[in-house]
Amino acid sequence: MQRDISTIEIDESILSGKTHVHFIGVGGSGMFPLVQILLAEGFCISGSDNNETETLAIERGLGVEVFMGHSPENLKGADLVVYSAAIMQDNPELMAAREQGILTIERSILLGLITKRYGNALCVSGTHGKTTTTSMLTQILFEAGLDPSAVIGGKLHAIGGSGRAGHSELMVCEACEFVDTFLKLFPDTAIILNIDNDHLDYFGTVENTIKSFHQFAKKATKLVIVNGDDANSMKAVEGLKTEIITFGLKEHNDYRAENIIHSDGRERYNTSFDLVYKGQLVAHIVLHVPGVHNVYNAMAAAVSAISAGASPLQAAEGLSHFKGAGRRFEILGHVNGVTIADDYAHHPAELTVTLRAAKSMGYKKVWAVFQPFTFSRTYLLLEDFAQALSIADRVVLSPIMGSREVNTYNIYSTDLAEKIGGCVVQDSFEQIADYVLKNAEEGDLVITLGCGDIYKAAKLMLKSAE
Repeated sequence: MQRDISTIEIDESILSGKTHVHFIGVGGSGMFPLVQILLAEGFCISGSDNNETETLAIERGLGVEVFMGHSPENLKGADLVVYSAAIMQDNPELMAAREQGILTIERSILLGLITKRYGNALCVSGTHGKTTTTSMLTQILFEAGLDPSAVIGGKLHAIGGSGRAGHSELMVCEACEFVDTFLKLFPDTAIILNIDNDHLDYFGTVENTIKSFHQFAKKATKLVIVNGDDANSMKAVEGLKTEIITFGLKEHNDYRAENIIHSDGRERYNTSFDLVYKGQLVAHIVLHVPGVHNVYNAMAAAVSAISAGASPLQAAEGLSHFKGAGRRFEILGHVNGVTIADDYAHHPAELTVTLRAAKSMGYKKVWAVFQPFTFSRTYLLLEDFAQALSIADRVVLSPIMGSREVNTYNIYSTDLAEKIGGCVVQDSFEQIADYVLKNAEEGDLVITLGCGDIYKAAKLMLKSAE
């Protein structure tokens, strides 16, 4: 059940007087940018985690005291404890902090507080494309020398990770709508890419989703940048007093993409278009990521960057250097002439644009290896999933990753497979990798799809070639 969005309030004084912040799960990709930003502001940072990672090594190098394992003793000196949504309420550090009277906050609250501290926080929202657009925008501003801070939902090669601490008033932040998390942010510029029927286990209806996006856009203090071709997004910005800039392909938009050309090719795929503002050419843009959906993402990033002080030429140059974010149509390698890629797509609309792009790239056959995520989404969108996955030449499914849910829907991957011609279900990543490599042929593309851990199957395929 969706709770009243008006009840989401944040005490802006939480960080006042604090000097030592302790992160439970400090190695998480969502924690890393916040650690960097607080370190740059002079906070003492410590944290704990259960597994050694490259991120922990980097954090140690920055001066973070990292503890392996969770223990109340790790809290020594801390006056604020931050935990991620993945941390259980019976975590020994979280329980000890509360017993000792140390203030504890969830990561999304801290992210909101941090956005409040910047003069221009550009918050990128939308059901699809947030990570790619946030990455594009960060790359443009970074290469333009505007020194932004950034919090991204994936890895961006240009900055060496999922975020950075800049020294300007600019911040780029991915704004997730799930359970109204983005309403904890303080956007100066709100970007809305699209609004679709996702997270219906929380929102219930698309109309409720639109209402939440309206509240998000309403929080923008300077500007709202919105996809003018998306009817739901335009509903979300109705009645706003803030300046609104639209982008899209249709005539009524402020910024339009014209003369779109998709080149043939595989890993060297190019898309080019002219970015036009009210009939006047602004920049010629060349992308190295496929699909018309990335034309929309690039337009959003370019318009946002220009509004933040980048020149049109800098926007075009930054986009021309963008090679994709981690797990966004990421080419991982090749096995016996078969290309192995990975993508985060987990909603039918995302699968559709990703697979259509893949089909246009000249491969012999496109294999979709999909891990359904959550029982509710699979049940509610079963027909849409079947239609989207049928775009591929061959489809392999893993069991549904239930995540936070219990299978009260009595839904299984076999139910989806029955609706897709020639589809097979394999019970483990090892079985998936073995099946695909035995049946894929030279010139094929195999793309693992999903927001869970299906990428492990792709890595097993690559490992077989070592």
